[in-house]
Amino acid sequence: MASSLRDILDAAARGVFPPADGSVTVVRQPAHRDAGVLALTAHSVVFTDEDPRWVRETLDRLDCDALAATMNPLFLTAFLERTGRWHDTTDALAVAGPLPGEPPLALRELADPDHDRVVRARKRRDDVRVWAADGGVLVLGRGVAGRLEVAVEVDEAVRHRGLGRALASAARQLSRGEPVWCQISPGNARSVRAFQAAGYRPVGAEALFVAR
Repeated sequence: MASSLRDILDAAARGVFPPADGSVTVVRQPAHRDAGVLALTAHSVVFTDEDPRWVRETLDRLDCDALAATMNPLFLTAFLERTGRWHDTTDALAVAGPLPGEPPLALRELADPDHDRVVRARKRRDDVRVWAADGGVLVLGRGVAGRLEVAVEVDEAVRHRGLGRALASAARQLSRGEPVWCQISPGNARSVRAFQAAGYRPVGAEALFVAR
């Protein structure tokens, strides 16, 4: 049985998931910054420093489908009120293994710590590194449970040319041997398609609650 969120994530990156039996696993949050819910296939993981009994009692009180209870707005709202945290979006979570070699894109690393993209990324991640390409930006940093997370941005003027897919693929080569994770808003169809085309496979959905 996995003892931490990182254990669960590492296993998922290998294609090994908790049993799809409708149960809920409660683990300690990996850091003060991050708490939340990871919904997998017929299994949910709640990562929090709150009493696990509170989590289970709150879920038991909900009049809803048990398989979707952890992502029910009533539970998410109760979680936020209990912890005083805030919630941005519920994202699709995907992962891809590393790729050998160097990225074929011409990338230049941005060393300016005051760059707008670096400043924004550091609010959610540690050890942030940012590369610029002609028309796009690639960000890598340590996010939830220390996993390596990627984000990409593509200028509107150069969209529909495969740059988003190329940047997402380049992250797998820059990862130096470890899996790369991405969080994507399900409604952002462009990003979903780009990451899927770059070999990222869906893992689940994640609601991340950030400390104020």
